[in-house]
Amino acid sequence: MTRTCFADRVRTTLAGVLLLLFCAAAPRGAHAFCGFYVAQGDAKIYNQSSKVVLARDGNRTVLTMASDFKGDPKEFAVVIPVPVVLKKEQVHVADQGIVDRLHDYSVPRLVEYTDPNPCPQQEEHVAMKGLAHLKGGAAERMMAVDVRGDVRVMASYKVDEYDILILSADEGRALDKWLRANGYNIPEGAPRVLQSYIKQGMFFFVAKVDLNEQKRLGFTYLRPIQVAYESPKFMLPIRLGMVNAEGPQEMFVFTLTRAGRVETTNYRSLRVPTDLDIPEFVRPDFPDFYRRVFTRQHEREGKDAVWLEYCWNIVPNLPSCDPCTAPYLRPEELRTLGAFWISPASSSPGSAVLTRLHLRYDRDHFPEDLQFQVTQDRENWQARYVMHHPYSGTDECPQLAAYHKTVWDRRKKEAENYCDLTGARMDETRNRMGVADNWSVPYETATWWERIWKGVGGK
Repeated sequence: MTRTCFADRVRTTLAGVLLLLFCAAAPRGAHAFCGFYVAQGDAKIYNQSSKVVLARDGNRTVLTMASDFKGDPKEFAVVIPVPVVLKKEQVHVADQGIVDRLHDYSVPRLVEYTDPNPCPQQEEHVAMKGLAHLKGGAAERMMAVDVRGDVRVMASYKVDEYDILILSADEGRALDKWLRANGYNIPEGAPRVLQSYIKQGMFFFVAKVDLNEQKRLGFTYLRPIQVAYESPKFMLPIRLGMVNAEGPQEMFVFTLTRAGRVETTNYRSLRVPTDLDIPEFVRPDFPDFYRRVFTRQHEREGKDAVWLEYCWNIVPNLPSCDPCTAPYLRPEELRTLGAFWISPASSSPGSAVLTRLHLRYDRDHFPEDLQFQVTQDRENWQARYVMHHPYSGTDECPQLAAYHKTVWDRRKKEAENYCDLTGARMDETRNRMGVADNWSVPYETATWWERIWKGVGGK
């Protein structure tokens, strides 16, 4: 039965999955981005983490790219394959928080229930407790060379702190030489990957940050870049992001569509395990728990699958969640992210299906770019883990013993789920749960007088 986010006896923990989870969980090194970074001189820049939003309806796409970077170069650029020559009006710089909103809204969640008093004729006083561990100037511009060898500058303009070029090339080596001639070191292996995009008739979006201008505008971080275009291709180039990677990369892809859920067509789209009961000791360590869950599923399936963590029909300003981990998404937020069919001024603004995909990839297991399709599936689904807190009050009644036996059966299943999800050993899990051979805790096997006189109380 569906519960609203205000249902009694439900506690929701947003575990700060992105920041606490993947910065610490993934193998040390670079994380994902759909392009690659190039830096001047010997400065090394590579991605720390990445989130991409794709709003898609028909052939219209709005791509929002958010990425952290590591290193302290004076200037750097991102190089991203795009299917069309973008005009200045098609490029926008967004606020970082707009992408974080989708993350917070769709993050895997921990739901907690407290068992009611099993004794009859007792007024139940169970208050909902909500937990939200929310996490969760004028430098020299890139040389404007109209033609250098087989490279052509198709467009050149500035959008806020970004100097932008749209390049066309006949071969990857020519583009490599062009960038090097402009003072950039290109990762080894880039020409071969660039050539594959050239064969597909794609262009190259080069966005260089003017750090002085960035400082003048008051920003100390890399703001997300948004591009809007029309193309029959619904894809995300990820291979360039592996050129300067130091290991497997982590990426979250959020999609907003009018029709339904989004899935990949050239890789398996799988769902992470969900709606499973887990032990109480997971509560303070939920980020670490989900790290282990994702890593185990990733390895079990051969490291070549794209994982669904969330899909929901989002109705702005309404509780499009079960339960909610963040304030409701507003129509203006969805529209800013590219959902142009949403009407903020209307009493019926419409809806958008939000899909959250998660992948950890490397060259060996993801040799192709991500190809997507929009399905007609509008079923609400989410990665969700359930924790039950047994009744531990002072009321005594004949029904208490039978209730405790149901708790012991449930604890056994929780332990089995935890071991299967994380790969933990059963003896270690039982020890962390603090249970006896029959899965009880001392309070549940004590006599009623022991609970009074020997201080054996509820947890």
